This record gives sequence, C-alpha cells and structure tokens, in this order.
Amino acid sequence: MRFNIKFALFFLVFLSLKVEAQYTPFFQNFSLSEYNAGNQNWGVSRADNGKLYVANNNGLLEYDGLKWNFIQLPNKTTIRSVLAYKGLIYTGSYEEFGYWKENSKGVLVYTSLINLVKENISPNEEIWQILPYKDGIVFRSFQNIYLYKFKGNITKIEPQSTVLSCSVVDGRLYVATLNHGIFELQNNTLVLKIMDKVLENTKVLSITNYKGKLLLATSLKGCYVVEKNKTITPLQFEINTLIKQHLLNCFSVLNNGNMVFGTIKDGVYVTDSNGKVIFHINKENGLINNTILSQCLDKENKLWLGLDNGIAFVDLNGHNYFYKDVSGRLGAVYDVIKFNNVIYLGSNTGLFYLDKDNKLQFIKGSQGQVWYLKEIDGDLFCGHNEGTFLVKDYKLNLISPVTGGWDIKKVPDLSDTYIQSTYAGLVRFTKENNSWDAKYLEGTTMPIRSLVFQDKNTAWAAHAYKGLYKIKFNDTCDSIVNISDYVKKGIKSDYNVRVYKIKNDICLKTNNEWLKYDPFTDSIIPHKFLNDNLGKDSYIISEDNMDILAFKNSQDIITFKSFTNENKNFSLLRNFFANRLIVGNERISKISDSTYALNLNDGFMIIDARFKPKSKLLSPIIESIQVDDKLIDINKNVAVVIDLNNRVAISVASPKSSNHFFEYAIAEQDSTKWTQLDKNKLELANLKDGMYSVLFRTNNNFEVPSPSTKIKLKVLPPWYKDTLGFVLYSSLAILILVLVYIFNQRKTKREQRLLKIKYAKEQQEILRQKTLDNEKRIVQLKNEALQNEVKLKSKQLANTAMALVKKNETLQDIKKELSINKSSFDNQYSFKKILKKVDSSIAHKDEWKVFEYNFNQVHEDFFKILKGKHPILTSKDLRVCAYIKMNLSNKEIAPLMNVSVRGLETHRYRLKKKLNLESDISVVDYLMNLE
Repeated sequence: MRFNIKFALFFLVFLSLKVEAQYTPFFQNFSLSEYNAGNQNWGVSRADNGKLYVANNNGLLEYDGLKWNFIQLPNKTTIRSVLAYKGLIYTGSYEEFGYWKENSKGVLVYTSLINLVKENISPNEEIWQILPYKDGIVFRSFQNIYLYKFKGNITKIEPQSTVLSCSVVDGRLYVATLNHGIFELQNNTLVLKIMDKVLENTKVLSITNYKGKLLLATSLKGCYVVEKNKTITPLQFEINTLIKQHLLNCFSVLNNGNMVFGTIKDGVYVTDSNGKVIFHINKENGLINNTILSQCLDKENKLWLGLDNGIAFVDLNGHNYFYKDVSGRLGAVYDVIKFNNVIYLGSNTGLFYLDKDNKLQFIKGSQGQVWYLKEIDGDLFCGHNEGTFLVKDYKLNLISPVTGGWDIKKVPDLSDTYIQSTYAGLVRFTKENNSWDAKYLEGTTMPIRSLVFQDKNTAWAAHAYKGLYKIKFNDTCDSIVNISDYVKKGIKSDYNVRVYKIKNDICLKTNNEWLKYDPFTDSIIPHKFLNDNLGKDSYIISEDNMDILAFKNSQDIITFKSFTNENKNFSLLRNFFANRLIVGNERISKISDSTYALNLNDGFMIIDARFKPKSKLLSPIIESIQVDDKLIDINKNVAVVIDLNNRVAISVASPKSSNHFFEYAIAEQDSTKWTQLDKNKLELANLKDGMYSVLFRTNNNFEVPSPSTKIKLKVLPPWYKDTLGFVLYSSLAILILVLVYIFNQRKTKREQRLLKIKYAKEQQEILRQKTLDNEKRIVQLKNEALQNEVKLKSKQLANTAMALVKKNETLQDIKKELSINKSSFDNQYSFKKILKKVDSSIAHKDEWKVFEYNFNQVHEDFFKILKGKHPILTSKDLRVCAYIKMNLSNKEIAPLMNVSVRGLETHRYRLKKKLNLESDISVVDYLMNLE
C-alpha cells in the first residue's frame, strides 16, 4: 500500500509535467563488453541473496552488483532458461536441465537431473521455461513438461500439442498449448480448462490473475480476460495496439497492479492496471537493444531485462525520471526551466522545448551555446553565445548583442534593474514600459562567469578562468566606479573561483577550500562552517532562488542541504548520472515547489524532493578465498590457515546493496583505518606470521557504512619458528649439550694429560736445569781449578822465571868474578872452558823450551796470535814479549836475556816499532790485552 501511495503522488507530478513516453525511470544497460559472454540472454532470475542469474547464449551469468561471473555447462551448450529458487539455480538447456549449488569454496557446481527421467529427455528438446510449483520445479519445453519433485523423482508429462507457456495462478498450474487450449495440471494429468476459437494458433505467453479473473497475454492479439462462463473477452487496453504492432514476448504484473510488456521490436512498456502506457523504454531513449527476450521482477521492484544484445534493469521504485536524447540533436544541456507550463532546454546546440506530446522541438535561430534560461518579470531570458534574447511564442528576440550571457542578477533595492555577466564584461538591464533596455558598462572587458551583489552599489565578480574582483557601481548602476582585484588578499589559488551569497555572506569556492569576505579586515578568510559541513571539495550547483542548496563533491555525489531544516536534506545516488554530468557546468534548476531538474550531457533528470532516495548498505558476504590461486573452504568461524609468503585473495559481495563499494581494515594494525577496495577483491601478500582479523564493510560515501564482516587469517610461522623448528632447536640444544659434555670431558682429559706432560716437562726442565746448574757448577769448578791451575802454573812459571833470573844473576856474578879473577887461573884453557859452561847455562836452550811450553799452557796461543799479527818478530822478540806478558820488569828480564838493562830498553824500543804501536800505547798494555 505504501508503494501505491508513493507512485500515485509521483504520478500527479508526472502528469503536471505532461510527462509521457519520453520520460523514463532510472535504468541501466549492461553491454556485451561488460559481462563478456554471448549477446543473447534468454532468461533472467534474481536470487533471495540479491544475486542475478542470466541464461546466456554461452552459459550462465552471475552478477553480484559489481562484477559479472561467467560459468559454462559441462557440455558448453546454450542455456535457455534460469530460475533462482531456495538457494539453488535451476537451468534448462539443449537436452539438459539441472541445478547449480555453491560448494564450500563458493563455487557453483552443476548437478544434472536428466538421469532421474526414466525415458530420458526427448531428442532435440530445449527447456525454455522454469517455474516453481508446489513442492517442486516445472521444466517446460515446446514438447513436454517435466515435473521435478524435491524428493528426487521427475514426472514427464506429454501434452497433445506444442506447449507455449506455463503459469501458476493461485497455486494452480496452467499450461497453454498452440491449438488445443489451456490445461490445468491435476494429479500429474493435464485437464482441459479453457478452449475458444480465439486461442487457435494463438501464442499465450502468460496467464495471471486480473481483478478476480484470468488474464491472458498473447504475443500478437493483445490481452484477454476469461469470464466466469469460460468465454474469452478482449480487454480494451491501450497497450493492445502496441502489442500487435511490436510483438509481445514476455509479460509481468507489478505489486501495485501495473503491468510490464516486453516486446520483440520496441523495448518495454509499463502500463497501469487498465493498460494505459505510463512510460516506454526503448533504444530511442537509451535502451541498448529493442528486443526483450526475458524479464524478471525482483522483490525490490527492480525490473531485469534479458535483451537480444545485452542486459538492463529498470528501477520501478524510483521517483527520479529522465529525459534522454540518444539522437544527438539536443547535445549537452546547460539549463532547464519550466515557463508557462512548457519545458525549455538550453544546450550547447541551441534552445529546445518539449511540445504537448513531449517531443523535442528546436527553436529556429537559436543554434549555438545557451548558457542560462531565467524568468524575470514574466519574461523568459536566454543567455546565448550570440547575445541575450527574450523567448516568446517559441521565437527569439535579441535585446543585447553582447556575446556570451552567462548569468544575470537583480540589483538590491533597485526595481527592474539587473546586471548580467558576459564574455566581455557586464551589461545592465532595466525595464520601462514593459520593454527591456540593455546597456554595456564600460570599464570591464574581462569574461565574468559568476556575479553576486553585496549591496546596491557593490558586487563581487569571478573571472571565467582566474581572479576575483570587487566592483563598485554608482547609485543607478549605470556605470562602474571602481574595480578592485582581491586575488592577493587571502586566496591561495585564484583559478576556477566561484562566488555565492549565502546567508548575507559573500562566499567563495576555490580549488582548495571555501572562503568568505571579511568586511572588517577587507580580506578573504577561510569559511570554517562550509569547509566542515560541506567539504572543501564541494561546490554549489543550484540556483539562487532555491530554498535548499545543492552541492556536488569530487566523488560526483550531489547533496541537497537546508541550513534550517535537516529533514529536507538528501543525496542522489551516483549511478543515476554516472558519466553524464557536464563537469564544471552542473546545474540544478527548480521546476516546481518540490521538483528539480539536473542538466546532463544527453538530457536532464527530474528530481522529486518529496521522495528521498534510499539505498541499502548490507554487510558484505565472503564469496571466495584463494591461497596462491587455489580456492579453499569458506568458514567465517574458523581462521584461514596459510603458510608464510602465501598470497591470499578474498572476494566479497553485497548483492542487495546499491551504488556501493567495499572497504577493508586490519584490526591488528588499525581498525579505524579503512581502505577502499578495487572492485570486490582484496589481495594480501608478504604477511608476517601471526593472527589477522580482516574487516570488510559496504560504503557509498554519503550514508552510514554497513556493519563489518570479519574473517580471520592465521599466517603460520616459518619452519624455524614452528613445532618442527622447536623440535629441531631442542634436538640441537640436546646435541649441543651432549657435544659440550663430551668436549668438556675430552678437554678435561686433554688438560689432565697436558698437565701431566707439562708436569713431566717441568720435572725434566727442573732436572735439566739442575743438570745444567751442576754442569755449570762443574765447569765453574773446573774453570776455577783451571784458573787455580793457571795461577799455579803462572806462579810456577813466575817462580821458574825468577829462579832462572836468580840462577842467571848468580851465574853472571860467577862469570863476573871469574872475569875479575882471570889472572888467577893458570890454565886459560880451563878458564875458558869454565866460562863457556857458565855462558852455556845462562843461555840454555832447553830451559827456554820448557819455559815456552809452560807459558803456552798459561797463555794459550799467545805466540800463535802474536806471530799471526806480527810475523817479523824474532824468537828473541817473542821471549821479551813473553816476559813482558808475565809483567816482569826490565831488571828481571835483562838477566833472562843475558843482556844489560839498557840493552833491554833499547830492544823494547825496537820491539814497539815492530808492533806498530802509537806513541801513547805502551808495549805492556798492548801485550797484556792481546788475546
């Protein structure tokens, strides 16, 4: 009942606008390039979970609201029919029918039911229709009906002639045949219920309840009703003529009694319960193809259409209607206005209006850009590329030749006075005696895109491309007093400046933010309220005379906002005008108290503010989980266990949501940081080991996001952190402890052995040292003995020498006495003989040899060294040197040499020369140190 009221209210608005077939509700096309399958779509069905299933030329299509999936039958044949019912997807094909069911991995798996047919399906038979009936499913071909019971058996029913359609009405299954009338299935038997000549060779496409009677919709003869007496009466529907002309192919009845007729030649018609056309959607107003092969009305009152080339859906719940020109004549619409109950459209190709049949009509001479349309004092102004015109009786009258009229504003406190912004500056318009006078204001030659008045004498003008100016007028506004440039007074970016007057404030919108003029400091400052409430990327696209403002943001969301009544606030879904806005020239025009028009690049959209659009945002469902491209079972209550360095891909869907996208967050990192997904798949790689809680939610940027769906991931640690690693580490630890123990044992033994060796060596060293010490002591003792012996021998040698000295002295004394007493000897011969013996004793050679031997014993190699250094020394010299070495004085040496002391001194002098001694070196020192 609520839908009926809403529809009735909108229908009143609809009629007030004289909207007929050219106006359509929102619909959307899906082309072959989007779903990537065959072009023809023979059946459409939407499941309870919101997913759409389509019987396609090449297989089965699945749509979750964002993406299409394509699945083929095992035999890869064309699917002719589809029904989504109680979690299963039933399909019919060539000599084949069965159902699809999601497995634990989220993949649709096909189960054939052919093996349940005892006689099997007839050759060359195709299943064209599937519908639920009581506790089973009906599969219909042109030849037979197969009744599948959920208990697991199939009954094959063979009608008398070609089966055209099956319909369930009030729990009864009606079967329409080509030549034998309409039957009802009773106890697995067809019982004839309706037979009339009208039905002969008539294709009855659908049978439904109509005001307590049965309505028969035929392909070429229109609609009939079955009276109580079973006679068939044609209904006087307006649509009948169109059915006969365009060939009806499918039929549905809406919840409110309205009817949907899908045709082969001219798209789809929606009528009221009396068959009067409400609107018509075909290729001329945007439908991708005119041939409707199938249709499905879902629980949300959305009409899905399977086309001969594509797929489409129509939002029958919507209250926003569209006028779309696909011919290209209209072009991009810049402004829409309702003037004298006629809709005028200003576009980049000229000025148009809709006639009483809502046909698009061009106003001659208006070719060129039409920037704005405005009603002023009962006149319609047209700001045109070639100047400014008045529109009257569908004709243009030039009132200003100044090119490019962009906008026009009334001057405060001056009656019938307006200022227009143009390509070349400002123009003043005044009205006198019902006639408009235009005057170009000297002093401005720059293009001014927008203009607002601060007061009677002050206006703010935004340059078309760059800059902001404050313009002062005289009291009558017929001349400009002063122009001030405000670019450097607080504006960070002076490109694309827009100027508005909101609640008596001069407000500016730049590329970066909202600003406002502060009259106290005469500067531009940030507008905190607008930045916080509207967003820095939003700008106004509504007209000045609207009671609520319309804003558009960078995400193409249009929001209607009232600063006084929040109940009037609402937003438009982005999919209504996706890729159809004229960026930079968007405009919302007021048509009536609650109706607005949004200009589009191929027409316009009618917005009824009494019905705020609502969209559902439901929690995402997990569709599939892939680990390294391998599907795994889906269980939200159990964590997904993956190995380290595995790639994880999680696909989500929210088929019942609309105009949505998905976001995700990882709770362990930051549950408040949501990141938008690219379509519906999240791919994670290089995750560290540990537990992760991945949250998904549905969002559309202007409603409260949906509750989140959580899935847990458990990333296994690397083997060296896992049980195997701990076992290995324990084994290694034990092995290391054993090795350490063994090593310590071996080390201890080795150290003990080394200590023993060291002790033995130390003992040996001690013994050796003692031996050495003993040997040294022995040597020392020997040396001492030798020294003593040498001393003794030296003493003996000295004594011997002294004895020789004494002997020789004695002998010399004897010789001297003999010489003195020579005369006493009578016998001279005897005297001489005695004297000779004495001389012989003094110079006895054998004594010298004994002395030399003993001397060498004491002074080893003395003579050898001395001879080696001084080979010229005589034996007498050597004897003198030996005596000097023995430290004998000249007096002691002289007797030994048998010479006088003086002679000895002379000999020593000569000896010094032979030894080549310096004058300061004595012979004694030299010989004493000779070694």
